[in-house]
Amino acid sequence: MTDLRPITALGTVTPGYASFGALDLRENAGLALASLALRRGTLEPTPFGLTLPEPGRWVAWQGVAALCTGPDQWMIEAEGRAELDFSAELKQVAPGCSVTEQTDGWVAIEIVSRAGTGLEALLSKLVNIDLANFGPGGATRTGLEHMSCFVIRRGDVHAAVLGARSSAGSLWHALETAAKRLEEKVA
Repeated sequence: MTDLRPITALGTVTPGYASFGALDLRENAGLALASLALRRGTLEPTPFGLTLPEPGRWVAWQGVAALCTGPDQWMIEAEGRAELDFSAELKQVAPGCSVTEQTDGWVAIEIVSRAGTGLEALLSKLVNIDLANFGPGGATRTGLEHMSCFVIRRGDVHAAVLGARSSAGSLWHALETAAKRLEEKVA
């Protein structure tokens, strides 16, 4: 029988990690994702006690988070629950809504600035976002090189990029290349 082992979106057994100067890139293989959409006549739920955000926003509360992906549509995140049936849990707390498992369709790359600088410089090289108005709690869909992705501002020194799992290698390469160039420019 074949020896089957799970792999991350980047095709390795352990999640990708790289450090460039003050910036760390980390593949978040433990992030569970599920989409939630209201059906006609359904009241907006508060899954796991989370008030769903308006367009352009991201909210987090007690291990779960959400970003608006369209009218009456959200992506719900759960840290460290990728191996569980998170969509079934979400369906239980959002009755009458359409819930679809998304974990295996996406890659999440966390970007953290250990020195408190460099995050905006990196994002400005890669995405067309008004960074002056994209503070903590901001979330938007944008293009990054040839890929569509979501950029989430998780905090002052922390952002995340969610992209299609099929483009995980290209997305990692784009972030890694830009981070290396920033590191060389500072050195």
